[in-house]
Amino acid sequence: MAEENLKDLKLPVVIGKLLAPLPLFPLQFILSRMVKGITQRRPEFFARLGPHIGSSYALDVTELPFVLLLKPNPQKPEMTAHRRSEKIASDASISGPFMDLFKVLDGRGDSDAMFFSGNIKVSGNTEAAVCLRYALDDLEGSVIEDLLHMGGPVLMPAHLLLQRLRRLEIQT
Repeated sequence: MAEENLKDLKLPVVIGKLLAPLPLFPLQFILSRMVKGITQRRPEFFARLGPHIGSSYALDVTELPFVLLLKPNPQKPEMTAHRRSEKIASDASISGPFMDLFKVLDGRGDSDAMFFSGNIKVSGNTEAAVCLRYALDDLEGSVIEDLLHMGGPVLMPAHLLLQRLRRLEIQT
């Protein structure tokens, strides 16, 4: 019953509406820690980007009130949030619904199928976007799990949310 209510609420839309009025400054700190932590835990991810390690990627989770800009240079990795009204320059842009992008980061999604079905859209340098996709696909395990483990016990509620999201994924 609780799963059905969560599904009906369209959780990512609700989260997006709750985040809309908040300042981005606290999020910038969290994103910076996340990308630096992944750089330390998953150096193979960056090696797989090859010539596109210097590329920038706009990651647009359609339900959120901001767009993420990823610059995966392992010497100075950056991920920043930008309001949709800002014009940000990126080499490649990847957009899609939260659940689809979540599945890819969680190592459970078929990004090719999502792209060809139109759920995930890519623009700009598609070669850079494909390299990013291959780098994610080649990782063992889940980037989401890595992020949660970096937060330790403080992120236990996020672990529970992750389990719920995975159950929702199975139901959809």
